[in-house]
Amino acid sequence: MRPGTEQRVLDAAEELFFTRGIAATPIDAVLERAGVSSATLYRGYPSKEALVAAALDRRHDEWTAAWDRAVERATDDRARLLAVFDALDAFRSTPTGSRWCAFLGTAAEYVDAPQELRTVLDRETDTLRRRLTEAARPLVGDGAPALAAQLLLVVSGSLAMRLRDPGADSSTARAVAEALLP
Repeated sequence: MRPGTEQRVLDAAEELFFTRGIAATPIDAVLERAGVSSATLYRGYPSKEALVAAALDRRHDEWTAAWDRAVERATDDRARLLAVFDALDAFRSTPTGSRWCAFLGTAAEYVDAPQELRTVLDRETDTLRRRLTEAARPLVGDGAPALAAQLLLVVSGSLAMRLRDPGADSSTARAVAEALLP
């Protein structure tokens, strides 16, 4: 698949799957939005799940870059750890930001996710856990894995709250996280 075509396909898939839902979005809608034929799509992605996995992979990279930018702006260890909340709000305001978390949404739609999706979902969770642990280590030393687990729960809850209140930001989650810090 040509890079420009692949970009259009992934843009369409990401927009439709992560705003309308994967099960609710037929492949024909992605084809129409991307302006490509089914033969072109299936040359690059042999299944709907492969397309979802590719869209999630790209989203993971974009999310990680947004988080990196938030960390770069942080001035101390505490701010670097809490930068995840700045990144959540910044990412949501991008054109590819959706009403909540594409990874949580995908996990919710696939009770027993195919391996290609399980791999990308696990990658995202592992990235969150690892990065939160690394950022917590300067603040709490050996307690970093436990703090990271708590923060992962706070981050996930903040993302889920966006379904209940589409205008919600991460300020409440940040306050909960700050209360967990020494």
